[in-house]
Amino acid sequence: MYTDILIIGAGVTGCSVARVLSRYEASIAVIDRGADVAEGASKANSGIVHAGFDAHPGTLKAKLNVEGARMYPDLCAQLGVPYSQPGALVLGFSEADRATLTSLVAQGVENGVPGVCLIERDEVLALEPNTNPDVLCALYAPTSGLTSPYEMTYALADHAAVNGVRFMLGEEVEGLIKAQDGLWHVTTDKGEHTCKILVNCAGVGAATLHNMMSGDLLHIIDRRGQYYLLDRMQTLPFKMTMFQCPTKMGKGVLVSPTVHGNLLLGPSAEDIEDELDTSTTAEGLDFVLKTCRLTWPKASTRGTITNFSGIRAHEAKGDFVIGAVAGQENAYETVGIESPGLSAAPAIGEMLGAQIAKEQGLTPKAEIVPPIVRKKPFHAMTPSERAAAVAENPLYGNLVCRCEVVTEAEIREAIRRPVGATSIDGVKRRTRAGMGRCQGGFCSPRVAEILAEELHIPMTEVTKCGGASRLLVGTIHDAMKEGC
Repeated sequence: MYTDILIIGAGVTGCSVARVLSRYEASIAVIDRGADVAEGASKANSGIVHAGFDAHPGTLKAKLNVEGARMYPDLCAQLGVPYSQPGALVLGFSEADRATLTSLVAQGVENGVPGVCLIERDEVLALEPNTNPDVLCALYAPTSGLTSPYEMTYALADHAAVNGVRFMLGEEVEGLIKAQDGLWHVTTDKGEHTCKILVNCAGVGAATLHNMMSGDLLHIIDRRGQYYLLDRMQTLPFKMTMFQCPTKMGKGVLVSPTVHGNLLLGPSAEDIEDELDTSTTAEGLDFVLKTCRLTWPKASTRGTITNFSGIRAHEAKGDFVIGAVAGQENAYETVGIESPGLSAAPAIGEMLGAQIAKEQGLTPKAEIVPPIVRKKPFHAMTPSERAAAVAENPLYGNLVCRCEVVTEAEIREAIRRPVGATSIDGVKRRTRAGMGRCQGGFCSPRVAEILAEELHIPMTEVTKCGGASRLLVGTIHDAMKEGC
């Protein structure tokens, strides 16, 4: 199958690049080994839009972090993605920490982070009374924000799709070569794609693809971070994201609200061998809890509704690698897009998309289809808005997920989106059905029925997350015929 531009990787970076390139006259396709977009790090991170004080001045991380963070409020409003800007504190408990924080403040000022400053103990406790009273000082970053990383990725993908980008999911790249015909030939487990322009946004696999194209080898260190997600609380203990002093392994363990009203504890930072190992461990989770108690002495697992982990693609040299692949025509890449990758993603998309368009002589489209306007979630509607929604579509009156107050109408709409849900997890992340206290114990059977109806497949083909993750292995009727 031929396409002018082939993007490998459907995470937040790949979808951001695809959205920018969809403004130009070209055939564009995105492939990913996941069964859905946002199946890698884009679905399993802290959801923080970092202010930009942590990245070293002069690096791509610093430049694109600050640029991307500035884009988030307007972009989220445009795409219908949740966003808030509660700010962040980085806590110090010793004079050594004070020295580190003073350096970070200076770094933030140099990077152009608005309002970053050092505050003392009394102001910290006035802002966040549940902080450990042993705190000495803190870096205050008022522009630190929060978003939903997977909802952002879905929205970027949808906007790219309505402007002509094709998404081909569940395809794992097995090889790629530049052939004598001048085209890139990409072999997957489902066939072959040819393209004029290749864009590598493959996350933890990006260095592997880079090394197939270039003799200037890159090395990704797969770094796993484990988290606790706590149930919604009537009153959250913290309004802001609470960091501890960073280490060479990352920004450290945090205590943070989410845009949906939960509390997040984590992540750990463990270098691992298997880039797909998103398991959680007793040791990793115990580390997270013990470390969080330095910030919040009352931290407890009592309200935990789930644990999860994500893999960060840490490039050994420490910075983002973005641009043309050295020594190769018509090949571009984004490698090592770890934190602050989510924060930087909109700016990465604009930067790389503009470079590709200029170097390849792409013609801007005369007209761009605007993003799809999303309806307010049923749980956030007023009583009168709910009544109007039910009057317009009676399926709003069928409550499927009790914990998160998600209706049948919303689930069917999620499946019908331009890049729609095809699995239980796909529905969950687009609607929050199954995200609550019971973790899908009540709503999953009905969600599976709706998926089967919308996708025109038998219930035995409905999966949790694609591949062989089927919920049902057969029917009672068939089992009885076999004498079971």
